[in-house]
Amino acid sequence: MTRLRAMIAKEFIQMRRDRLTLGIMVGIPIVQMLLFGWAIQTEVKYLPTVVLDESATSSSRELTQAFANTASFRLVGYVPSRAELDEALASGRAKAGIVIPWSYARDLARGREATVQVIVDATDPLASQAAIAAAQAVGRVQSLRQLEQRGVAVQQPVDVRVRPRYNPGLRSANNIVPGLMGVILTITLVAVTSMAIVRERERGSLEQLIVTPLTRLELMLGKIAPYVLVGYVQITVVLIVGRLAFDVPITGSLWLFYGITVAFIVATLAVGLLVSTLARTQQQALQLSFFFVLPNILLSGFMFPREAMPEVAQWIGLVLPLTFYLQILRGVLLKGLELHHIWPQVVALVAIGAAFIALSTKRFHKTLD
Repeated sequence: MTRLRAMIAKEFIQMRRDRLTLGIMVGIPIVQMLLFGWAIQTEVKYLPTVVLDESATSSSRELTQAFANTASFRLVGYVPSRAELDEALASGRAKAGIVIPWSYARDLARGREATVQVIVDATDPLASQAAIAAAQAVGRVQSLRQLEQRGVAVQQPVDVRVRPRYNPGLRSANNIVPGLMGVILTITLVAVTSMAIVRERERGSLEQLIVTPLTRLELMLGKIAPYVLVGYVQITVVLIVGRLAFDVPITGSLWLFYGITVAFIVATLAVGLLVSTLARTQQQALQLSFFFVLPNILLSGFMFPREAMPEVAQWIGLVLPLTFYLQILRGVLLKGLELHHIWPQVVALVAIGAAFIALSTKRFHKTLD
């Protein structure tokens, strides 16, 4: 028992001296609980919505306001044509579109059924189901109001017809499986590269790298370059499994998809490299990697709609490469988008990758200190 007590005391002393590991073990759970408990919400509100109001009457404006009053829709603008509405939905600027035909006010005045179409981006079934339910509720309320005011003969004066687009069957696999591609790449690539420099230091081979004529930037790029191929192998395997096992559609160009993926792989590897320059041991590297991976899963829009999160949480998600890659994945695979639709996400990935490589290079010093 004396030897056991001495061993336990020694471990506590070592833990107290390793302040970074102690801080990680105590601080990370607190930060994660506060951040995710506050940010994660499943109630989707304020979906960005555009309106095509062909009627342009007081009745159509009243209907538009009724949609806005539900808090499920946030009007971001009016579009002059169906083509503009389709473009807004495809680019992600809007998640829903309301089409009020030119005959809307006339049909109500004559006691006929007035039809309104609501088009919902159904790539995220959770968000689209909330929008569908809200749109149908608006139709019922407006119908009751028309029955009270006008006493029309039809049972449902305002017929709101909802059309889910891009995922008409509301299959969760079409949303989850493409997201899993990005999550799997994030977990594996960050975990591998986070130990790149730490492993060299623990093995004693870092000294050999330090004495080489390589610059810090060349050393950083050399560390991540081999794993770009690994990332492509992983994304290919997951893509094949997703198609064969879950029947996930591949609507867009695979050449475009593979070309853009390199920006995400490099950005993710750069994050792991930065972790490697911060950690002193492989255990610390794994803990810091997990601290980065969990926000990617919860704040990027993989599991929970970003529209349901508080604005601050949405801003935090904008520094995560997975946030933009998920938009590219779902846009290319499910919507068939072209480069001109998703170039802002590509630019964001390139900027994030460059920033993390620069930080890693600055953090790394060709010394053993």
